Amino acid sequence: MRRTIGGVAMALALSACAGGYRPVSDTPVRIGRPYIVRGRTYVPAAQPAYDMLGYATVYGGESGNRTALGEKFRPRWPTAAHRTLPLPTYVEVTALDSGARIVVRVNDRGPFAGGDAQIIDLSRGAAALLGIGSGHAPVRVRVVDPAERDRERLRRGKAAAPLPPLPQATVRALRAQLAAG
Repeated sequence: MRRTIGGVAMALALSACAGGYRPVSDTPVRIGRPYIVRGRTYVPAAQPAYDMLGYATVYGGESGNRTALGEKFRPRWPTAAHRTLPLPTYVEVTALDSGARIVVRVNDRGPFAGGDAQIIDLSRGAAALLGIGSGHAPVRVRVVDPAERDRERLRRGKAAAPLPPLPQATVRALRAQLAAG
């Protein structure tokens, strides 16, 4: 028994040194209570059919702070912030300038600046994967249920499996829908 406990302790110590991070978890999923930011009330809710057009902003100056889920914020990881989706939630984000698509793990709250048109804050790592620089970019955001392999990669700060870009005809139609919005 003592040998097994010592081996487990050694493995945990070595994995902590090698990985340099504390593992994150998908459980429990937290919806949370309504909250107020800058005088506006936000009501988190399960939204399995969430599919919205709007703008993404990029954030990352908060490195080392805790996310709303309680995890350490790592700007290079492919994560995002959303005002009302449960934490964590996985979303597919499509850049409407290029059609590029990625899956990110929502583990924080925001954006709280820029009005209702800004629907998601992307970490620097997520923005880089999408080819989005600073400022804001037109996007489509929809809730997805990725394979466990992709969930595991995202929980470790790695990108999910690459997704093919949307066809340009679809991207043009989504941009037109956003402009008409």
